[in-house]
Amino acid sequence: MEKQQLRNISKEIRSKLNIKSLSQKLVKKLSETNEYKNAKNIMIYYPLPNEINLLALLKDNTKKFFLPKIDGQNLLCCPYKEGDKTCLSRFKTCEPISEPCSKNLIDLVIIPALAVDKNNYRLGYGGGFYDRFLNDFTGLKIVCLPQELVFDTIYPESHDIKADIILTV
Repeated sequence: MEKQQLRNISKEIRSKLNIKSLSQKLVKKLSETNEYKNAKNIMIYYPLPNEINLLALLKDNTKKFFLPKIDGQNLLCCPYKEGDKTCLSRFKTCEPISEPCSKNLIDLVIIPALAVDKNNYRLGYGGGFYDRFLNDFTGLKIVCLPQELVFDTIYPESHDIKADIILTV
């Protein structure tokens, strides 16, 4: 099976799930992990429609949060607080308008994914932005997804970066 076929299957599965309820459960589960509790600087993402929404984490004022911003072929890391202004990217995602900072400040990055496999590889949207960003990232990498989107394999390629932890509900 090709990755594009897996992307289509994942989107179909996801369209039938109660993403709002699953997002709430994943926020709760993530916030109870030691990895989250020990992190001070956390990069999350602004969700697309039908994507797991972890923005409720922004209410945690004991953490500093960051959102990604696309710059050419690169993903930048920008500070973000609940209520900060955003702009629409070329991929129709909300991006912060704050100035980027070093990704080395980040303890934990929550990576968006269409699916994951049992070896902690993630299936993204195909642009490679997160793989490039995570290539030399030294912090923890977590993917939060419904159990229905965990496959035996997503057919990883040599440039694909594994997550450290997959959290499911």
